[in-house]
This record gives sequence, C-alpha cells and structure tokens, in this order.
Amino acid sequence: MPHREEVVELRGHIIDSLILSKVLDTIMEMGGDFEIIEFQVGKRKMDPSYAEILVRGKDEEHLEEILTELRKYGAVPKHLGEVRLEPAPADGVCPDGFYTTTNHRTFVLFDGEWLEVEDIEMDCAIVVYPEERRAVAKPIGEVKEGELVVVGDQGIKVKPPERPRGKKGIFGFMESEVSPEKPTPTLVRRIAEEMARHREEGKIILVLGPAVIHAGARDDVAWLIRHGYVDVLFAGNAVAVHDVEVSLFGTSLGVDVETGEPVKGGHSHHLYAINEIRKVGGLKEAVEKGVLKDGIMYECVVNDVPYVLAGSIRDDGPIPDVVTDTVEAQRLMREHLKGATFVLMAATMLHSIATGNLLPSWVTTVCVDINPAVVTKLMDRGTAQTLGVVSDVGVFFPELVDRLRELESND
Repeated sequence: MPHREEVVELRGHIIDSLILSKVLDTIMEMGGDFEIIEFQVGKRKMDPSYAEILVRGKDEEHLEEILTELRKYGAVPKHLGEVRLEPAPADGVCPDGFYTTTNHRTFVLFDGEWLEVEDIEMDCAIVVYPEERRAVAKPIGEVKEGELVVVGDQGIKVKPPERPRGKKGIFGFMESEVSPEKPTPTLVRRIAEEMARHREEGKIILVLGPAVIHAGARDDVAWLIRHGYVDVLFAGNAVAVHDVEVSLFGTSLGVDVETGEPVKGGHSHHLYAINEIRKVGGLKEAVEKGVLKDGIMYECVVNDVPYVLAGSIRDDGPIPDVVTDTVEAQRLMREHLKGATFVLMAATMLHSIATGNLLPSWVTTVCVDINPAVVTKLMDRGTAQTLGVVSDVGVFFPELVDRLRELESND
C-alpha cells in the first residue's frame, strides 16, 4: 500500500518550548516518517521560529492518526481546508466523529476567517454560530439539537503555550517538575509576588480541601480572603463543616486545634456544626444571626466572596449551601472560572483535578500538596501548566501570608 504524506507547519517558540522535538518524537513513536523541508530559527530572544515538515504515514488512515496527534502541538497542514460542521441530532448529543478540544487556544477556519474558540477547556465539543461568526467550546450535555458542531480535525489550529528564550521565571511553561527537594521558601515568595500582581490585575481562584483546616491554616486562609487575595472559593462540604466546627467548638475532626489533643465527645462536633447551620438555613444566615463569627466561610460572607461547595456521596449533612447536583456544581464552577488568571489549589486531589479540567492552559496554576502524586496526577490529566509545591499546607499558608505582609509593608 503506498505511503501517504502531508506538509505541516509549526510557528512560534517551537525550540524553547520543546514543541519541535515533541512533534518529531510523536511521528517516530507512531511509526511514521518525516522530512524537514524548511527551518527558520528566530534570531532574537522574542523572535518566533518556523518549521515546514513533510509527514509520511503507511496509508491515509495512519497519516490522519499522526496528524491528529500533531495538532495538539500546533502543527497545521500547509494546505488546510475549512472546518466541517454537522448539526447536533438531539439535545446533549453530538454528531459522530465530533472534534474534542484540548485546553489550549484553538481556532477554526470558517468562511475564510480564523475564529478563536471561546470558553475553551479540555474535552468539549466546538459549536459554530455562522450568523454571529463565533465558535464556542461546549460540554456535550449543553449542546442543543440543530447546533452546528465541528466534526473531524480539518480546519482546526491549536496554539499551545510557548516559552520564549531568556529568563523563564518560576512560572515558565512546562517547567513544573514535581519534587519535594524544591526550595519551598523561594517558591512561596514568588507565589506571593504573583498573587499580589493578580490581586490588582486579575482574578484569583482558591481551591481548598479540609486538610487546610486540620493542619491549622484556617486563620491564614481567612486572612487571604479578608485582604482581597481570593475572588472565588471552590471547596466541598467538609471544608465548610470543619471551618464551622473550629468556630463553634475549637476542634477539627474532634481534635483541639490549639493543643492537638482529642476532645471527649469531639467525634460528634462536626455533626453538631452541621446541625447548627441547618437550624438557621445556611452560612450567610449563620453570619447574620451571630452564630458564625470567624473563619474562612465567615470571611467569604462578609467580604462578598462567592463560593461553590460541590457535594459528594460521602458528605455528612450536608450543610444547606452545598450544591448536591454535580452537574450544577460543575456549571457554577465553569461560570466562576471565566476570566480567572491565577488558581491556587491546596490539599485536595479531586477538586484540583476537577478545576484543572475546566481551565484554559494559559491560566497560572499552583497546586500545593504534601503528596507529590497529587500534583503529578493533576498534570497527567492535562493541567500541564501547573507549578507543583510539595509541602504541608499547615506550613505553606503561614509562610505565604508572611510574604504577602512583607510585600504590603514595602508598598
């Protein structure tokens, strides 16, 4: 059977971002062959480079499989046809062979014009609205019957994050190796600098797990919220419950937060905390009636910081504020993530991965966990821009607050 071939183009900082090497490795790993036809290297640090590569496959199907993988790195066929569209056959159903998105900037060629796909996130379909000349990434469940959905890979261009030559900085693309041997104080200082900048210029999302409460970082997180370093909070029932437990009983999971000693009858405290919030109708009502007087959820209420508490089948209670419909919780998270520029995830594998799945790849993302595997799993599931910090959150947050206070005192 004759070989099939196609010429693809790569543009941008394809050397420093390791994109070129990944493209060539992918071709070889998939059993294809290549020939570099043209290669222009940018002469200055900010200059892009250009490569024209002839890609060969064993047959047309094999070549298409290779090209599909190469599109993830921004490789675009030189002779590119327009995007193919088919109507959705029913609500929540896409046509066969519909294109599934990455979390990178994506463009579709429609009617001679490149349209950037709005609301991009991984694992969505792309719907094109011809009259509005718009392309939007939509979860399968939100696609409506008759909407025009992109099918196949034709007419699609993906632009991965790039790293220009020169000083890369701590948040350089794809340099977030996970290791407990990283200099944590240096990382925390740089994270504080980033948070200070994003407080003024962007939108900060904080994603928390209950270990933040158990480890004694509750007051530090409350300080972050009170001082404007959090625009939205994502968490689950447990974070709110144990935050309230500390406020009402001075314990977290029945352990005295001051002495670290178990309290007699303390195993019931989190249930009593849930009950107290249910009595008054919710967290806001608890603040208004003086039941809840401090802590993370208190600061969210009094500082008008929105929060999404996503439910779980393991939840006790839950408290009334918890969104028990997971599809609705996902929708709310997706809505609050619009415009996000900085995301700090701490001590929660499931909420971190869930948030990461909804993020574009250019959003600065930090994941803090004492277990390196949590950060690795997050990155392996597509949130490759993550900076991983292996640390006890009970140590990380006090250090972060100290660095932010220093920055504020120097202003």
